Amino acid sequence: MRRHRFGATMAALMSIGMLVSGCGATTVASDQAQPVMDNPWEVAGAASSTGPSGSRPGVPDTDKKADNGDNGKIDKLALNAIADIEEYWQTEYSKTFRGDFKPASKYISWSAKAPESESVQFCKSSTYKLVNAAYCPLDHTIGWDRTVLLPLLVDKYKEMSVVMVLAHEYGHAIQSQADLLRGFLTDALVKEQQADCLAGVFLRHVAEGNSKHFTLNTTDGLNGVLGATVAVRDRDPNDPDAVHGSAFERVTAVQMGYTQGAKSCKDINEDEIEKRRGGLPTTFIDDEREKQLAVNEENLSSLATQLHKSMPLKNAPKFNYDGVIRDCSSVTITEPVSYCPGSNTIGTDLPAMARRAGEGSSSKGEPLSAIVAGDYNAAVVFVSRYVLAVQQDRNLSLTGADSAGLRTACLSGVLTTKLSDPASDPRLSAGDLDEAVSGLLADGLAAADVNGKVVPSGYQRLEAFRTGVLNGESACLTQFK
Repeated sequence: MRRHRFGATMAALMSIGMLVSGCGATTVASDQAQPVMDNPWEVAGAASSTGPSGSRPGVPDTDKKADNGDNGKIDKLALNAIADIEEYWQTEYSKTFRGDFKPASKYISWSAKAPESESVQFCKSSTYKLVNAAYCPLDHTIGWDRTVLLPLLVDKYKEMSVVMVLAHEYGHAIQSQADLLRGFLTDALVKEQQADCLAGVFLRHVAEGNSKHFTLNTTDGLNGVLGATVAVRDRDPNDPDAVHGSAFERVTAVQMGYTQGAKSCKDINEDEIEKRRGGLPTTFIDDEREKQLAVNEENLSSLATQLHKSMPLKNAPKFNYDGVIRDCSSVTITEPVSYCPGSNTIGTDLPAMARRAGEGSSSKGEPLSAIVAGDYNAAVVFVSRYVLAVQQDRNLSLTGADSAGLRTACLSGVLTTKLSDPASDPRLSAGDLDEAVSGLLADGLAAADVNGKVVPSGYQRLEAFRTGVLNGESACLTQFK
């Protein structure tokens, strides 16, 4: 990594961990200030931010069966999900796509722990040690590993993450019969983005209370679904086999389906993805894959200078790198970076910021991690506190999780895009957006108001950030007043 360019930590494919929460941010269910735009994840019907998520109690299991299944808890969860997904598309398919909906021909369950002698064939391949869930276009089947992958998803991200994964795989089944593909000419990323989008369509159906077997709330329920989505992302955008998309791209596709419906999935193609990416970095250059911008006073000072160039203000804040500002009246101090409106000062705890960036930590860990450690996971929090100084300079309120907090996340997204400009110093690299997404989902510090209050919905925080990245400053000021 060049001295003044953010880098990206390339963890092992199976790495662990969620960011430690409680670093000065407090999730709150509501605040007095209200945004102009409603939470896009709050929908009609029975949708709730505080209700249950997961299997509905007392509802009989589907009578569907999986070949090679064990009729255990995980297989029942998977089959109940497929039953509800098929019931949904049986009704909704023809409203958007040509022809009639054709359910999968069969379902196959296997154990990735089983000896080779007990493996079965799925999509003309052995399931021996196969930790996966997939759709097979050769025979229109869907299969899953019931002993490693799905239990791990339930353990880390709860039951609805399994529903998300299977809704994604069923999205591929929809593609093949809805003429969304151009055979081998269809870009692999387009296929994955469409499938994520179609999964988002079904998730809204569940959130509205219309699923027979499942419920989904719009806070921790959707947060868990998104955690699983982020966990199965492309770690290395330079890898020719990277086809699922970055965490930012996957989240965007799910949100498109959830908020805009199936037609938005139909409209996803290479041109749409390229337009959505804009000038954001998508591949590593030189040696930046392995290097990170160290968290120190020199580099943060360079970042502060660039932030002022990218989003100037009349009364520039002062910067203190000896720790957070403790003597700030009427404000609850946030860690590891704080903004004090009274003195117009941003205080930074450098060792805490370095820990957030993952400096000195091992990249190894448990499977399916939604954590993306790296310099920009920390730097975006620093950016967000600068954004509070910008808002004070413009006489905007700095309090209110669902107003000032979301506006802060949104404007941080604006600055994130500006930091990708070739003339920016430091400048974003591939992977930095995912680091920001991970932090926003885990603890939301970059979406905190001046007192550290954040909305409990990770999806809402990410939607605000995404709005800033893709739509610019005016959208932030319009939507979050």
